[in-house]
Amino acid sequence: MTRSPELRGEMVRLRAIESRDAQRLWEALQDAEGMRQTGTTESFTRTQIDQWAATIADRLGRYDWAITHGAVRDGQLVSDELIGEIVLNELDDVARSANLRLQMLPDYRGRGYGREAIWEVLRFAFDGVRIDGEREPGPGLHRVSLQVLSINPRAKALYESLGFREEGRLRDAHRDGDGWADAVVMSILEDEFRAAAGA
Repeated sequence: MTRSPELRGEMVRLRAIESRDAQRLWEALQDAEGMRQTGTTESFTRTQIDQWAATIADRLGRYDWAITHGAVRDGQLVSDELIGEIVLNELDDVARSANLRLQMLPDYRGRGYGREAIWEVLRFAFDGVRIDGEREPGPGLHRVSLQVLSINPRAKALYESLGFREEGRLRDAHRDGDGWADAVVMSILEDEFRAAAGA
C-alpha cells in the first residue's frame, strides 16, 4: 500500500483523497476547459467517481493527494475542502521514476496553490517528508516526469519555473476539437531538484 502521507507547505496541505472528496472531484470533471487542457477525453459516471474517491488511497503503485488550503486559525485548519488533486503514479522501483499529474479546480488556478503542491510532492519524491520532527523516507525517486499539452503554455511555463526540462514531443498526440495538440514530455531529476531547492 502506498497511502499518501500528509504534506504541508505555507499555502497548501496535501492529504490522502477520501470518500468525502467525490463531489469536488466530480465538479472538476464538469470543467470543460480543465478537461481540454489536461487532454482528458474519457467519460466517468458519478458512481465511478464515488468509488474512485473511496478506494484510491489504498491502491498500490501510486500516491494520490487532495490539495487543500494550508491556512490555520487558532490552531485549526480554516478549510479542509479539496481545491485540486496531485498524483505520483506509474512508480517504477527499479528505475526510481514516477509520473506526476496535477489538476486544480477553476477558482484556484494561477494563484500559487498548484506550484506549492508540486514542490511539496517533489520534495517527498526525492527526499522524503518530516513527520513529528523525524525525517521519513519517501519513494527515493531519481526522476519525475510529466506530459503537458502544447495548448497549455501556462502550465508548461510553471513546470519549467520549477526545474522541469523538456525532453521531447509526441506530435499530434491529443485531439483538440477539430485540431491536434502535441504532448510535451518533461522531467526533473533528483540533483536538479536539490539544486533548485538550494537556490
